[in-house]
Amino acid sequence: MTGNRYSADRIDTTAPHSARMYDYWLGGKTHYEADAEAAEAVMALWPGVRTGAQVNRWFMRRAARWLAEEAGIRQFLDVGAGIPTTPNLHQVTQAVAPDCRVVYADNDPIVLTYSEALLESSPEGRTVYVHADVTDPASILAAPALRETLDLTRPVGLSMMALLHFVTDEGKPYDLVRELMEALPSGSYLMLSHCTPELDPPAWERLSQLAASRSDITGQARSHAEVSRFFDGLELVEPGVVVPHRWRPDGDESVADLTDAEVSLYAGVARKP
Repeated sequence: MTGNRYSADRIDTTAPHSARMYDYWLGGKTHYEADAEAAEAVMALWPGVRTGAQVNRWFMRRAARWLAEEAGIRQFLDVGAGIPTTPNLHQVTQAVAPDCRVVYADNDPIVLTYSEALLESSPEGRTVYVHADVTDPASILAAPALRETLDLTRPVGLSMMALLHFVTDEGKPYDLVRELMEALPSGSYLMLSHCTPELDPPAWERLSQLAASRSDITGQARSHAEVSRFFDGLELVEPGVVVPHRWRPDGDESVADLTDAEVSLYAGVARKP
């Protein structure tokens, strides 16, 4: 879990960033030595982190597909989009409905450099990238590219995948989610995943000790009750807040042998009434 030491015109290769560490865990190539070193330090204490990263991607794809197919959502805002990994959210949703419009937002300049891969929209739809930070929701919502792409009088699917555990309570993560959801109309949805220490306490105790010993690895894992709180005021879609490979499994992924401890995430989807 990493802090933010970046600006749009400079990639800091000396400090790890969550987007690049996530890319490392997924087997990607868009990371630097500092990212790999920090990612390996986490893996040494929690070997299941690669599994958790992959299951999180599976959940994103299933949840996004469900929103497009079942809920009829045609607009999406993906905050903390990360480095492009195929299939990405716009590819999943536009495969269901080619007219889907997607706005990606992230604060890592390297994501900006790869944003062209995020902008390969279907002819009927549109995808854009906004360089912004979740800790400043107003800047995301006010971005001209977002305003030109999304009609905020119509429902939007807000995606916050494996993001908010990088925001400690001091950063007021519940307020950040509330501000974003308050800007979206009735019928919008929140899809969210979040690390938890509850399913593998020994591993997370070791991770807490690692974070305490390093200034470049920060964040806060949360309990089921704390993750559920992000959905306050919203109507949870069944089966509620669960370990992500147990959220409406479709048989396309090999999850039969996975334990909840290996994944150590909670996830859910909820509708704004």
